[in-house]
Amino acid sequence: MRVLLIEDDSMIGEAIEGALNDAGYAVDWVRDGLSALATLQAQHYDLLLLDLGLPGKDGLQVLDSIRASHNPVPLLIITARDSLDDRLRGLDGGADDYLLKPFELAELLARMRAVLRRKGGSALPLLSNGAVSLDPITKEASTPAGAPVLLSNREFSLLQALLIRPGAILSRSDLEDRIYGWGNEVESNAVEFLIHALRRKLGSEVIKNVRGLGWMVSKGT
Repeated sequence: MRVLLIEDDSMIGEAIEGALNDAGYAVDWVRDGLSALATLQAQHYDLLLLDLGLPGKDGLQVLDSIRASHNPVPLLIITARDSLDDRLRGLDGGADDYLLKPFELAELLARMRAVLRRKGGSALPLLSNGAVSLDPITKEASTPAGAPVLLSNREFSLLQALLIRPGAILSRSDLEDRIYGWGNEVESNAVEFLIHALRRKLGSEVIKNVRGLGWMVSKGT
């Protein structure tokens, strides 16, 4: 899952980037509002983390521009602005949550998971299509016939991308976009290697290959 972090404070940005990488997210980090909007025009993201006190273009203006373009991307505001007016403007302007600094990184990760569940139309913590289940907290996957198995960060990211859209075919580039952030070297067979590892852990039928198009997990029943 790919996240755009929009934060001008280097210390906070480095801490968040590290925590998200450790949690299995691919992270791109920009430090001003204009760069954020330009980046969103060129790249798909699964979630945005938006500071409000940004140079170039204020965070609330960035939010307005994103929603005015009809981009429904999940968006979590992270800011030190604690006034009721700012909170109301952020939430009424289209943010999915509003988290005040300073915060614990564990709370940020929990709020991100909650926002993604709501956007996906599920209140349950597990992602599942009936054939395989994935726990975003523990990074364990399981099938009805087997015990939970721990996945690597990239195995988790790939299976999560597929389970968020069961029945949809994701191409190699679709999956690479969700697994790798800027500056990550992508080997030519990385996706195939991860799918092979997941099939070995969970069974050969969990991820289906659609010849010439990509991979998918079934919708379930």
